[in-house]
Amino acid sequence: MRSHLISSLFGLLMLASCGSPPKPPTVDPSDRHPVNSGAEIDLQVCKSDLRNTQIRSRESGREAATASTTLVAMVARQRMLASLRDMAARPSSGNSIYTVRFEFGSSRVEIPAAAAQALITQAKSAPLVLLRGRTDGITDSAAESRIARERAAAVRDYLVTAGVDPARIRATFQPSGDQVADNTSQAGRSLNRRVEIELYQALPIALDASSATP
Repeated sequence: MRSHLISSLFGLLMLASCGSPPKPPTVDPSDRHPVNSGAEIDLQVCKSDLRNTQIRSRESGREAATASTTLVAMVARQRMLASLRDMAARPSSGNSIYTVRFEFGSSRVEIPAAAAQALITQAKSAPLVLLRGRTDGITDSAAESRIARERAAAVRDYLVTAGVDPARIRATFQPSGDQVADNTSQAGRSLNRRVEIELYQALPIALDASSATP
């Protein structure tokens, strides 16, 4: 009887335990990562838009600077072309100076066809052609000296190839200084990178200053 009672109590306990299902595990909200929240997504979108805006702003600035330099070069070339046409249309009574400008770090000679024709015509008849190579450098470094010399040599080769007597050509160069425009601006530096071509209508007369009478 006693064992039967114990068995009955044990069975009731087992039945009670089976009738109460386990509770689901709880989640601590503090452990949730904010990456999928609406505010975090909006913040990431804003950061991306800001970076894209900054990139577009830098690209616009570079395009504006390039356009400004190109415009200055075009105006300078048009003025040179107009000046050469005027000189070719009338007899020259004095020395003439032409200017050839260069891209940064370049010694490539580029002269419009009409301007080149007027220049070569006068250079062939000039007793002396003096070339002065220039850069936009601020110091007399070896690199600036090299590019200034190469520019003067490139213009000399251009004239000789066009038929100018090489015996009449003298070439000099200056690494820095002797600027014609503001060298602190990109547009100004583009004007300072140049070779000046001076055409003499008469040879200079050599004088001995030590023998001159006071």
